Amino acid sequence: MGFEADAAVVRLRDIAIEQARQLLGLFDLELVLVAENEAIPGSYWGECEAGLIGSCVHVRADTPVHSLLHEACHLMVLPTDKRAAVHTDATDSILEEDATCYLQLALADRLTGFGFERACADMDAWGYSFRLGSARVWFEQDADDARTFLHARGLLPLPGPTEASAD
Repeated sequence: MGFEADAAVVRLRDIAIEQARQLLGLFDLELVLVAENEAIPGSYWGECEAGLIGSCVHVRADTPVHSLLHEACHLMVLPTDKRAAVHTDATDSILEEDATCYLQLALADRLTGFGFERACADMDAWGYSFRLGSARVWFEQDADDARTFLHARGLLPLPGPTEASAD
């Protein structure tokens, strides 16, 4: 991923934060809001990127929503007993990274003001790279391994409500 801090992407401040908290709660994860201009604990990329420590996803209002989902999905694909050991980097393999990307796109419609189309566009704008050139094409044509992995982990079909709500 290439870090593009100035890319015009949807930020946490642009969506309902409580809705994001509820979504993470479906997977026994906690969303921790960090004060503006404070360093984000557990951030692999630094700057405004989301961070991971245990079962907590740390974000600021300027954190891109795709980053929030991506880091949360890293924890979602891990067996629950491995989450406590996570600090900053949660990836064990390329397959887990692919499953994380797939899951973040699959969950994007759960956040009002974000959604699948915008998630694909934001991932492309931020510099995620896929063999077929874009997040959407990868998701639709080249993500069989990721889907198989997620099915095996019980993450597909997705748990919880299927409609985004503005709670």
